[in-house]
Amino acid sequence: MSETGELAAAIEEVAALLGRAESVLFITGAGVSADSGLPTYRGVGGLYNDEDAGPEEGLPIEVLLSGPFFQRDPATTWKYIRQIEEACRGAQPNPAHAVMAALEGRVDRLWVMTQNVDGLHTAAGSQNVIELHGNIHRLRCTACDYRTSVRDYSALAPLPRCPDCRAVVRPDVVLFEEMLPEAAVAAMLRERARGFELVFTVGTSSPFPYVTDPVIQARRRGGASVEINPDRTRVSDLVTHKLSAGAADAMTRLAAALRR
Repeated sequence: MSETGELAAAIEEVAALLGRAESVLFITGAGVSADSGLPTYRGVGGLYNDEDAGPEEGLPIEVLLSGPFFQRDPATTWKYIRQIEEACRGAQPNPAHAVMAALEGRVDRLWVMTQNVDGLHTAAGSQNVIELHGNIHRLRCTACDYRTSVRDYSALAPLPRCPDCRAVVRPDVVLFEEMLPEAAVAAMLRERARGFELVFTVGTSSPFPYVTDPVIQARRRGGASVEINPDRTRVSDLVTHKLSAGAADAMTRLAAALRR
């Protein structure tokens, strides 16, 4: 069977599983947002792939976008956060986001757990979203309880400050070397404890235990798991089904198979 035929057969098998499942978890990464035209930090089309076009400070972007560096030099960290926001500005949900949102009305219990900070799952209409790394559109004061949301950063000062206490404001995202937000972790643990019949990893290289653990848990409980990714990752040999395709392509095909 050709690769095209193998993918088509796998799509039909996964669609059958999805049609029967009463509980589904989608774990999403940068590959989902890439189909909306958003660049990743690294990888194909990444903002900081080219060493000659890298950060002018001569430091890795992972350092400049780290919690410890932000505490020392928030203005420089903000400079690079702005570059990421500007590259993402105007992006719209793609078919992968739309299909996941639509499936909430079909599956008894469906959650999306995302590593992306762009807010596109919510924009597409998903209600049950766990934003593990935060949301770039939400801002919070580093000193008081001030919180706000913005559509983009065009009206922000180079180093935004709190209107209440004048302390530095930061995006409500997880920088490198920072802990995951407590509320997101609590939601993740609560839903994982209930278990899922079907677990998808979509557009993620699955580098973290909180991505791989639900796949392993599903396997131990006799459930099914699906990886949607054109590349091989650390969960490729753990999942029960591998769809070697992009996120939007695979989700569109799954939706069509469900309608048949």
